[in-house]
Amino acid sequence: MSTLSVTATPGSPRDDVVKLYKAFKGFGCDTSAVINILAHRDASQRALIRQEYEPLYSEDLLHRLAKELSGKLETAVLLWMDDPATRDAVVVRECLLADDLRGTTEVLCSRTPSQIQTLKQIYHSKFGIHLLHDLEYNSSTDHQKLLVALVGAQRYEGFEVDKNLADNDAKALYKAGEKKLGTNEDMFIKIFSQRSRAQLAAIDSAYHSMYGHSLEKAIKKETSGNFAYALLTLLRCADNPAKYFAKVLRKAMKGLGTDDTTLIRVIVTRVEIDMQYIKAEYEKKYKKSLVDAVHSETSGDYRKFLLALLGPKH
Repeated sequence: MSTLSVTATPGSPRDDVVKLYKAFKGFGCDTSAVINILAHRDASQRALIRQEYEPLYSEDLLHRLAKELSGKLETAVLLWMDDPATRDAVVVRECLLADDLRGTTEVLCSRTPSQIQTLKQIYHSKFGIHLLHDLEYNSSTDHQKLLVALVGAQRYEGFEVDKNLADNDAKALYKAGEKKLGTNEDMFIKIFSQRSRAQLAAIDSAYHSMYGHSLEKAIKKETSGNFAYALLTLLRCADNPAKYFAKVLRKAMKGLGTDDTTLIRVIVTRVEIDMQYIKAEYEKKYKKSLVDAVHSETSGDYRKFLLALLGPKH
């Protein structure tokens, strides 16, 4: 279900196309007009705008936007113009090409099995190569093995839980990690790539009951680097994806400088999924609205666009 913060104003795609063309004409671009239109249109409306623009003005709207905009605003708007599934495919491809393993991990470990299946199809049709091939080519670590197993698995997506299996998996993870000298990473890969979100949450609960502390604590103790990050992302998104993304956004804006790549990726890809929940989790945990945080960390038309996507504070 879309949770686009700002309701799209009524009007035909043709009206929007004409207004966009006017915004592009003359000296300089009327970026406010571009933002006011595009930030307030959902995925289906944006697709119709793209379809209408080309035959009317003999030009691809995305090419025109790339000419008229620049910097972080251009990056954010062009990413926004894709539908959610295509956007995920583009983000993963760009992350892999940039050797941004954290970004790749964030997307693949936070998406549902059905979202990953669609992403794989679009990735192949858009880039002419299989996602699994790119993942296998980019690394040969436990982290890479986990991502390959995750993307290749047919995971259950429902809410039913097998308590006996959860107990057995908790014991298997304890034996593979905290109980032994060294860590059996293959056992972690097998369980985390094959179990549903609901089942992972049940394993975490069983682990805590049996061993007196969370599975997250065990992962931090027994694993490290990107492998640990992938396991923790899967576990945290099994529990509460909105809370996970609130933390990612906080980290992107904390300290000296802002990680705009992460800020753009998370806001643009989550607005039509669960941004209202992310905003609520952010304010609950950090005692400051996400809107105020983004406002203080960004500026100009880039700020205006992100805030338009986020909508009001509450």
